[in-house]
Amino acid sequence: MHIDIYLVMGSAVVGLLVGLTGMGGGALMTPMLVLLFGVTPSAAIASDLMAALFMKPAGVAIHWRRKTVNTGVVRYLCYGSVPAAFLGTYVMHLLGQSAVAEHRLEILLGTALIIGSVAIFSRSVFVEAPSSSDEHVKVRRVPTIIIGVVGGFMVGLTSVGAGSLILVLLVLVYPTLSNKQLVGTDLAQSLPLTFSATLGTLLFSHVELGLTSSIIIGSVPAVIVGSLLSSRSNGYLLRRVITGVVLLSGLKYVGVPTDWLGVVGGLEIVLITFLTIRHWQRTRDELAVSVPESVEGVVTLLPTGLDGDF
Repeated sequence: MHIDIYLVMGSAVVGLLVGLTGMGGGALMTPMLVLLFGVTPSAAIASDLMAALFMKPAGVAIHWRRKTVNTGVVRYLCYGSVPAAFLGTYVMHLLGQSAVAEHRLEILLGTALIIGSVAIFSRSVFVEAPSSSDEHVKVRRVPTIIIGVVGGFMVGLTSVGAGSLILVLLVLVYPTLSNKQLVGTDLAQSLPLTFSATLGTLLFSHVELGLTSSIIIGSVPAVIVGSLLSSRSNGYLLRRVITGVVLLSGLKYVGVPTDWLGVVGGLEIVLITFLTIRHWQRTRDELAVSVPESVEGVVTLLPTGLDGDF
């Protein structure tokens, strides 16, 4: 088993970004492995799924302690996502590992990245989740199970979807859940989902232990460090920048020409600038209302982000 020091360093960067922003590792790790290190899509997906199983428990424990997990929603999400994730890994196995199969998987991966990043941008533009919510929100069983099936299958097939697609779909079905509860609930359900996908990967796919070990060694400590630093960083801006990079990666996978990637990148800069300014103004207004007049002038100068605001 060979440990690649450069892969360890790259995984540490991804882990740090995941810890700082709360974004799903599948949208970051897999593109890095394929585009920068030349790993085949099937091996990258399999290794990323296994590494995610080691990265998620700490985050779940934190949200559980903070009581930002809606267990009812988690239960019905898992009814759909756990078997669907296992099925996704089996479909990936059926695709095979030939050059044609790897190209098809690359297209599927790119499509998943595009859908996930567009969903995050769309939520930023059109949907504003409340800062507080009713902890006893009524669980919509059938829609929740369907979300689990869709998200779980995408995770099993491409390793992308737990931290992007499922989260956005939850916003549509549960508009009264706060950002913190949305993130905590999504993260909690992603743990059994990832376990199911990892089990399927071990049964159906060829796992490269050296590749997986390098990812785990680099990413797991970095995720913890990033989580500890997250309260001091401008997570909102960083998440949007990373989402833009993920979108460009997805477009690259599906064969979009370089010239068009430049055009999309320019549009992303405009959109991210607009969203960041709007977010800063909303945060300043919220702080201005919540603090006494005597300290209002000081506090409103601090453009602090909202925890868990995707």
